[in-house]
Order: sequence, then C-alpha cells, then structure tokens
Amino acid sequence: MSEVPLVRRAIVRAAHAHAHGSSNPDQGNPLVIDNNQPSDQWTPAALERAGSTLKALNRMAKRPPVHILFEDVGFTVSSHKGERRILHNVSGEFRSGELTCILGPSGAGKSTLLNILAGYTTNGVNGRITVNGHARDMRLFKKLSSYIMQDDLLQPRLTVQESMRVAADLKLGKELGRAEKELIIEEILQTLGLWDHRDTRSERLSGGQSKRLSVALELVNNPPIIFLDEPTTGLDVVSIRQLVVLLRLLSRQGRTIVCTIHQPSASLFTLFDRVYVLARGLCCYQGAAPLLVPFLSEVGHVCPTTHNPADFVLETLHGDLEVPALMSELCQNGKLCRKLDRITARGGRKPVLHSDESIQRIFVEHVAKEQMQKMEFATTFLSQFLILSKRMFIQTKRNSLSLWIQLLHHVVSAVFLGSIFFLVGNDAGAPITNFKFCLSVLVFFMYTYIMIPVLLFPTEVRLLRREYFNRWYSLKAYYAALSFSSLPVMVILGLLFIAICYLMSGQLLEWDRFVLFSVSGILTGLCSEGLGLAVGSAFSVTNGSIIGPATAAPLLCLCCYGMGFGPHIEKTMKALMSASYLRYGLSGFSLALYQHRGPMECKEDFCLYNDPKLILRDVGMADDSYGMQMAGLLIFTFIHRLLAYLALRYRLTAEFSNKFMAYISKFLKHR
Repeated sequence: MSEVPLVRRAIVRAAHAHAHGSSNPDQGNPLVIDNNQPSDQWTPAALERAGSTLKALNRMAKRPPVHILFEDVGFTVSSHKGERRILHNVSGEFRSGELTCILGPSGAGKSTLLNILAGYTTNGVNGRITVNGHARDMRLFKKLSSYIMQDDLLQPRLTVQESMRVAADLKLGKELGRAEKELIIEEILQTLGLWDHRDTRSERLSGGQSKRLSVALELVNNPPIIFLDEPTTGLDVVSIRQLVVLLRLLSRQGRTIVCTIHQPSASLFTLFDRVYVLARGLCCYQGAAPLLVPFLSEVGHVCPTTHNPADFVLETLHGDLEVPALMSELCQNGKLCRKLDRITARGGRKPVLHSDESIQRIFVEHVAKEQMQKMEFATTFLSQFLILSKRMFIQTKRNSLSLWIQLLHHVVSAVFLGSIFFLVGNDAGAPITNFKFCLSVLVFFMYTYIMIPVLLFPTEVRLLRREYFNRWYSLKAYYAALSFSSLPVMVILGLLFIAICYLMSGQLLEWDRFVLFSVSGILTGLCSEGLGLAVGSAFSVTNGSIIGPATAAPLLCLCCYGMGFGPHIEKTMKALMSASYLRYGLSGFSLALYQHRGPMECKEDFCLYNDPKLILRDVGMADDSYGMQMAGLLIFTFIHRLLAYLALRYRLTAEFSNKFMAYISKFLKHR
C-alpha cells in the first residue's frame, strides 16, 4: 500500500504534462496525444462535425446527461459445482461525454460487468450503483439507457427506413409528430452513413452496416447511456474503425457510451477516452488511455515503444498471476478514478462534460417529468399492438418463400388425404375408415401448427430480447400481436386444406357441417400453435424438435383410445383422455360429420353402421356435445398460450436459464 502515493504522483504528472501539450513523460508510450500533430485517427473535421450532427434529435427528444458510479460491485453465479465468484467488489465511474472501453482477457468478467451496469443481470449482484448521485431506479434507468448486444439481430424483411419508423413510433410515441420523426430518422441515418441504404432490407446489409443500424435504432429516443457488448466482433479493420469513430462522435454530444472490447489495435486504442481494465474479476486500471502505459511502468512493466499498449497489458495480466492483484491494489480496485477533465482531445476540442450541479438539476427535472407522466412505455398498449401487428403482417407478406411452402404443404397434403379416403364420407360400409379420415385431419393440424413455432420461434426470441429489454414495448402487446398476426394465414390455408379433403372424401355437402368441421380444424390448429409456442419459448430449436413431438405423441394416443369399445372406456382413462386437447378436436370432427344425420348409404346387403349414432357410440362420443368440445379446445388454447407467455417472460430474464440449471443440478446431486 506504500506504493499507492507514488502511482498517484506518476498519474498526475502524466496528466499535467499531457494537458499542457508537453512531451510524453514516458518515452515508451507511443499513444500520448500531441495537439500539435493531429493525426487522421481523429481529425479536427470529425470533431467539428460532432458538434453539428443530430441537432434535431437533441432538440426534440431532450434527455439528461448521466454519470454512473458503482462501488464494491460483486457477482456470484451458482452452478452444479457450487457458487463461483465472477466479480470481486470492483468500483468505477463512467461519465457523460466519454467513450469508455472495458478491456481484459477472456473470462475476466467484462460482459458480466456490462450486464450488471445495464440492468440485464440482477440476481447474485451485490454493491451499490448510483446514477447522478441517486440510487439507480431501474424503471427510469431503462428508459434512459440502451443495450446493444453482441449479435446484430435485426428484424428481417424490413428496409432500414421501415425499421427506423417502427422504432420511432414505439419509442417516441406521441411525443413528436410524423414530420418530426421523419426528420430525426433522416438525421440519424445521415450521421451514421445509412441514408443511401435506407431502402435496403436488413438481411442484405453488410456487417458494418448492420452494426450501425443497431446503433441507429437505439438512438431514436436519444438515450444518454449506451452499452455495447463486443461491438467490433465479426467486423473488418475498416468497419471497426468507422464504428468506434462514430461512437466517439456520439459521446462528444454528452452521451455516456460504454463498450466491452477484446483486443483493440493501437490506433483504435487512442480513440477511447477512458479505459477500464478487468482481470480475474478485479479492476486493474481505470483512467485515460494515454496514462495506461505510465501506470504499467510504475508497476514494473515497461511497454516497448513499438508495442500496442492494449496487447501489452493483456499479455502482462495473462503472464503473471500476481500482476492482477498488484494492479488492483494500486488502483484500489477501481476506487482510484482517473479524471479526464484536464485532458484535451485532438484539435483542441473537449468532450461535452457537465458540472455535477447541472447534471443534478437536469436529472431531477427529468425524473419529475417522468413521474408526472406515470407511463412505463412511450406508447399505449393499443398503439404497440397496432404497430407490431402491422410490422408482422409486412414481414409475413414479404416472406413469399415461406408462404409458398406452406401453401404447397397444405394443398399436397389435402390431395393425398383426399385420395386415400376418396368418397368414404357417406359409405355405411366404411365408417371406421371415415373415422380414420377425421383422425388424419387432426394429425395434420396438430403437427403442422406445433412444429412451425417450435422451429422458428426460438430465433424470434433472440430478436425479442433486444427490443424488450430496451423498453420498446410491453411483452403483453408483443404477444397479443404475435397471436393475432398468425391468424389470417392459418385460417386461409386451413380452410383451403379442409375444403379440398372434405370434398374429395365425399362428406355431406351441407354448409352447417362444413362450417362445424372447419371450426374444429382451425381451433385445433390454434391450440396446437399455442403448444408449439410454449415449447419454442422454453427450448432451443434442437431441444424443441424433440420435446414437441414427444409431448404430442401421448396426447394423440389418448385422443383415439376406445375406438370400437366406446361405451366400455374405463373411468380412469376417461379422466386421462380429458387432459388431451386432441380428444376435443377429434370429437368435434366426428360430431360435425355424424350428429343429427339420417341413415348413410349402404352399398351392400347389410351395413352395421347404417345409423350414424352407432358410430358415435362405438368410438365413445355418443354423449358428447359439440359446444362442449369447442369450449374444451378454447380452454386448452388459453392454457397453452398462457404457458407460452410465462415461458417467454422467464426466457427473457438473463439469469433464468443459469438459475434453472443450477436448481436442477442441486436436485440431482441431493438425490
């Protein structure tokens, strides 16, 4: 601890010399900014542009600057091996007007710290986090911050401008009019270099353009805090540089921008205002990027002149196990903050920093305004539902390949089914065959509408996680829009399938029977889709592909139990059969075809099932009511959709999967 004053003096000397434009106090540091020699890494022209961009956004969607202070933040994760400490009571400060990078080796806890600061991870966290001197209120903090995750997950089949309009409508609501929103969208796209690609669909953008669009979507409501997890992953050198320059440009307007980065190049390293170094869950350095090398030299590790300081600090931390503990002790695990107030950027322009007094005043005024509005989201539930429904309809319409595949699937299956059961509908000599026709129609609606969400919805969940966490809309509005948007395709294709196979199988051409038969099919499909959503919400595509059919198979066995000995079905089996929604669908099909019907055609000398009532008796449906069967399907539809909603809600909680697996492991261990 006696070395701490020495380190403090070294940092102060470096900052003082740097602020006055003198030569580098450490000749081994090639990254100290020289105001007399501006480089192309951050030109004065770019800095000048920083003060003139996004004027309309800053004027129309005013947000307070935000300082984040965290003290003694720790994080413990539970696993089958017990509890493991990821962060060890680290501290730090991120201020408005600064671009900060969290640097460290793999497994150091960078993403964990970012998740905690963004509010994405809450369980297992200890410590104190304050925003502008106030204890962090997550309800307000999520409105002020945006978290851009590592994967560039953008809504497919929407153009850049359409995506921005959806974001503006959801995040700004009625705060601004259409003309003002369009002005903000154009301004953001111009600033981020996406205006020329405004009519390009998201799936056709390059990696750098996709990353910039992710930033653009979150800029719509002008958040004062932006978190980015590994924003340079998967980008080439030029795209990485453009992105970081853009982030610095945005920070210069008073935003607090924090990102994790694995291994920046030397030229990239100089663009960051503040560096926060993590290793083994400890804060090893916090301060200005140019002061990292003097700090390392005081610790006893001199960076060679031709070496990248970012590479050097990572090699130093990885090479000696005692170095992280020593560096953490010298900077007091992050409590010894490195101020940037006296450090001048290239071109003589300083970051847009605010005094603590003005920060407090602006923040308190904004909090008071938010409390008066008492709105959790910028738009109402109905507005969110309409906007999301419109977006989903556009995406469905443009997904022509999927629509053609589904159309072909329904038509071909209907023709095959109609050919197999050709003209058996009114044949008293083949009643069991016609019952198998009903069972086949049931199986079609079951597997088709279970497997579609099982295979596709897990990808949608990944897209949903980003928008939901950044408070674009409520989960209820999204789920309602999702359920509603799938209905038109299901009804149209379902009716087409039923019409083809109904006619080919020779069923009675009576409108009331066709309508009842169709309603049974659509409700079975709707109920099956709910079950598929529940599986897709809780499991990945791989696991869901196993869980989905495995869940449906026993339900299918129960639904057709008793065929041929209906009056003698055991009471226990009747209770089990009532737990299968497919039984209600099959009973609905059978009642639609055979109830309240005259004698069937008998082409032989004697037909046992000339009376349709005998068929219903032998399959155990003589006492069933069509209305009760449809009510049963509706009840199961509600149950399945509710389970899907709850599974989705828990799935969107970051730490849920880890906690769940930990509980399972503990249970199995104690067994």
